[in-house]
Amino acid sequence: MLRGALAAALTPLTSGGEALDEPAIGPYVDFLVEGRVDGLLALGTTGEGFLLPVEQRRRAAQLFVEAAAGRLQVAVHCGAQSTWDTVELSAHAADIGADAVAVMAPPYYSLDDAELLAHLSAAASAAAPTPFYVYEFAARSGYAVPINVLEQLREAAPNLRGLKVSDKPWERFAPYLLEGLDVFVGPEALIPEGLAAGAAGAVSALASAFPELVAAAVRDPGSADLGPVRAALERFPLQAAAKLVVARRGVPVAPDVRRPLRTLTDAERTELETWLESSLPALAP
Repeated sequence: MLRGALAAALTPLTSGGEALDEPAIGPYVDFLVEGRVDGLLALGTTGEGFLLPVEQRRRAAQLFVEAAAGRLQVAVHCGAQSTWDTVELSAHAADIGADAVAVMAPPYYSLDDAELLAHLSAAASAAAPTPFYVYEFAARSGYAVPINVLEQLREAAPNLRGLKVSDKPWERFAPYLLEGLDVFVGPEALIPEGLAAGAAGAVSALASAFPELVAAAVRDPGSADLGPVRAALERFPLQAAAKLVVARRGVPVAPDVRRPLRTLTDAERTELETWLESSLPALAP
């Protein structure tokens, strides 16, 4: 069962974002281990999961599990546009020994309660008995998962363990703190309040590049203000910016992202490198 600080992992890519950079995954996982996070979520929003074809997602999941080698908890995001692909990815993640499977509601079509329940139930069943988590992120899926769907899913899926909730502000996050389900905080600004209200941990995009900062913030809530670091990265395309930071921190991760995402312009790269050079010595927890 997942606990603590999890990095929303980047997916190393090459060939203009069209291919996995397989040799980079191991060193990247080592970087996260050294950053003292408790685990990682592979192939989520930060990891460009929805943009990658099923076979690349299966291969990347396997490489993350193998590289973690029990040193980190590994959850795999298996949400896809269709139920068939979601089921295939969920079953595969369970088969390769992932510690958990997470699924976001499919984007584009606004599913009704019956459709959404059937989709999530099929994914949870495919993953069983591996722990299953709903990834609630209305800003990306286009709609929120209703509480009554989660209550029905709890009855239909014995392996439902909890949720990652990336909704904000607090008023949109708090209703998902359901008794008996482990909730992971997505927005870094809500980590202290979420943990105080009983959340099991955090799954953070910022931890993809600064794992030690998020690990410290989860273990000692309120000890650090992550807002300025997050704001610095959000001035740029997030995946590209995080990959540049990781590369400058010594991990052999290329700048490639999957289209239609884009890499940084020369001006953006210079601006980010300048900020990183001036800020990194002061960021150590």
